[in-house]
Amino acid sequence: MQDIEKFVRGFCRFQQQYLGEQAVFDSLREGQRPGTLVIGCCDSRVDPALLTGSDPGEIFVVRNVANLVPPCEPDAPPGVSSAIEFAVCGLEVARVIVLGHAGCGGIRALMTPRRIAPETNFVERWMRIAEPVRRRAMRELPHKSRNDQYKACEMASILHSLDNLMTYPWLKRRVEEGTLMLHGWYFDIDTGALLAYSPRKQEFLPLVSPLEEPRLQAVA
Repeated sequence: MQDIEKFVRGFCRFQQQYLGEQAVFDSLREGQRPGTLVIGCCDSRVDPALLTGSDPGEIFVVRNVANLVPPCEPDAPPGVSSAIEFAVCGLEVARVIVLGHAGCGGIRALMTPRRIAPETNFVERWMRIAEPVRRRAMRELPHKSRNDQYKACEMASILHSLDNLMTYPWLKRRVEEGTLMLHGWYFDIDTGALLAYSPRKQEFLPLVSPLEEPRLQAVA
């Protein structure tokens, strides 16, 4: 019950901050006009709105295990694809950010398959989207430590999702027209840094530098 009470108190603060001001309330009530779609992981430590300091209505968020984007295929999981379609075609966002992170439990499930629930294998089936990433890591980094392989896969899966985004014809058309930008971001929980992929240099570079004293975090 303590958690529920905390949530209720939190909603009261939200109510006062955003709904107590008439102008803000009117704006939220009329509809949403976000400029950015963020495709993030459902990890409880990686809340896109909290990480970016966004207010309600500023970003449209899709969260799933390991921030994956399925390719545009007839049998693709419709949940993520429909949200991308709505954000790009309906809301006409100006940018899409695929936000990955260190210590991703989904990537670890991909690298070391195990059935989490005895009766089902939903996580394993979902992570098959990133199977090319796993195969490449095992082929190119066989002598690296597990942690190095995990981190390489976490970053490579972001690029894999960006590639899969370009399989959606209406999204690809907007990118080619210059009305939609794609970004790959990586939140390093260990150091507190935020990295962005540079297509020109073909590597992740710091957007926000690490903290002076890195702290290790528990893996989800």
